[in-house]
Formats: sequence, structure tokens, C-alpha cells
Amino acid sequence: MPKESFFQNRLKSIGFAFKGMFLLLRTEASIKIQFFIALVVTAAGFYYNISPTEWMVQLLAIGLVMGVEGLNTAIEKLSDYIQPEHDQKIGLIKDISAGAVMIVSIIASIVGLIIYLPKML
Repeated sequence: MPKESFFQNRLKSIGFAFKGMFLLLRTEASIKIQFFIALVVTAAGFYYNISPTEWMVQLLAIGLVMGVEGLNTAIEKLSDYIQPEHDQKIGLIKDISAGAVMIVSIIASIVGLIIYLPKML
């Protein structure tokens, strides 16, 4: 079997990444909610005509929250696969992973308040 070229390999990797992204959006309630919030704040960005710097910070916050949520989902799925029965140690791992999502979500909310609160008042 001939070895794939670097370019073909990268294209396959991108395909797998898109597949994973769409799978998350179709199947995970938390990602659906976060995606909806991302759409709302993006619309707010256009409405309030936020600066390029504010756009960069907002997009980084959105990407960070959704990326960490994706990792959290992967950790949960892997944990459930490894140990389908309730296990205290697996529960701790899942709690820590969910905690990471909570941290970035709180910070992203603060970023949103910093950007939009002065504009709304």
C-alpha cells in the first residue's frame, strides 16, 4: 500500500476535525447552548459595532469555551467507555473536566460584560 502524501494526510485530518465538530454540534446539548450564545454575542457585536480588538477577544473567548467543552465531552465519553459503571475516581476526573469548562465560561462571561455593559448603559 503506497504511503499517503503529507498534503493528503492533512486533508484527511481536517476532514476528521470537521466531522468531530459537526458531531459535537449535533449531539451535545451543552455545545448547542454555547453555539446559540456565540451567535447571540456575535449579533450583538455587529449591533454595537464593537472594535477589532473587542472582536478578537470575543472570538477567542468563544473559541476557548467551545474548545474546552469539546475536550470535556471527549474526556466524559472516554471515561464512560473505560468504566461504564459508577466509579469515584472517574467521577472526580469528570468533575475536574467540567470545572475547566466552568472556569473558561465564567471568564468568557466577564469578557462579555466588559465589552457590552458600557455599550448597553
